[in-house]
Amino acid sequence: MPPPAATNNNTNGNAPPRMPVKQKMAVSLKSLVSSVLSAVPGAAGVGAAVSGPASSGGPARIESLFARTEAEVDGEECLHDCESCSVKYPRGFKVDEEDVLYGQVKGWSTHVLVGTGKTDWVRDVADERGSVMEAIQRVGGVTNGRLMLSASNLPTPHDTTDYSEPTTVLLLPAFAIVHNVHPRNVPQLISDVVNVAPTNSSPLTPWRSTIPTSLPSPDASLADLTINACPHSAVVLMCSQKTRDARCGQSAPLLRKELERHLRPLGLYRDLHDERPGGVGIYFISHVGGHKYSANVMVYRRPNAFGKDDEPLPEGVEEAAEAKEEKNGEEEKEKSDVGAAQCIWLARVRPEDCENLVRYTVLKGKVVKPERQLRGGFDRGRGLMSW
Repeated sequence: MPPPAATNNNTNGNAPPRMPVKQKMAVSLKSLVSSVLSAVPGAAGVGAAVSGPASSGGPARIESLFARTEAEVDGEECLHDCESCSVKYPRGFKVDEEDVLYGQVKGWSTHVLVGTGKTDWVRDVADERGSVMEAIQRVGGVTNGRLMLSASNLPTPHDTTDYSEPTTVLLLPAFAIVHNVHPRNVPQLISDVVNVAPTNSSPLTPWRSTIPTSLPSPDASLADLTINACPHSAVVLMCSQKTRDARCGQSAPLLRKELERHLRPLGLYRDLHDERPGGVGIYFISHVGGHKYSANVMVYRRPNAFGKDDEPLPEGVEEAAEAKEEKNGEEEKEKSDVGAAQCIWLARVRPEDCENLVRYTVLKGKVVKPERQLRGGFDRGRGLMSW
């Protein structure tokens, strides 16, 4: 007989997930404020210099957004946490198990990960003096929806943490890597790359026609911005910012260790400097909200990232993938690159969840414990979002 946690995704026996009074009040207040701001001309960007117009469309139901695992289809393994996991959280590691998670994240359109070579930052990363994060927040000018801004441990070109040096940015959902980014060319990054890049609600069409491979620098002292496709089939992002919550600083390295243990035998683990095609990149990022639900894990996946998805690809995408394989050239691969098809945002992730997180979420785009762990996300192929 499977353990209780495997047959029930909440902590209250057979009772359905409930929204506590405080959470209901917070959601109601948030809705009221949003309604007021939407009625005020020019208020769309209030409180966030990097916010553009909000996206339209209603939220997808939890059972519609991502497929959940079923023992009849996926095997009995989906009913059990990892039994060989030796990694444990510290004894005092406690998280909120009562709140309803799904549908409570604020929608976003693009996600910028700035390489800093660090795993922890000041409380608000936009306050990192002289950084690209500070420049992005200050410059604003985003026109294609809300931009989620994250500092990350993505390596810098010379493995330095000096913000006076140019750095590297990963732009999602495009799966585009932008090189030579500096605070002084951030306006160009936003206007010529971010604003023309695909968003979480864009159709799955190649982005190379809108973003060139190189952009001449407006500053003679800076190298040109160059853009290429991220080589990975999926990236896993985990909050590691202990200045916001000690639990994030504790959980991220432990989860990475356990994810690596399950990815290596599959030949899919990629360390920070590994640029081999395919595989899974794992990055630490700054606070994304909801640290009381640690650990937060975001999984961005390319369409049918590992050839194991049950869902058929949207019309045209499969043909593009086949053409890409026939050409078998890096240039052709980049030309047909559509970026991420999905982002699956989970919380309350523990080391013993990592085996099935790899087996089902990373490899197949399925969620094992939606009621307990799914915060939200998007599926571009089906035009669905949780907000």
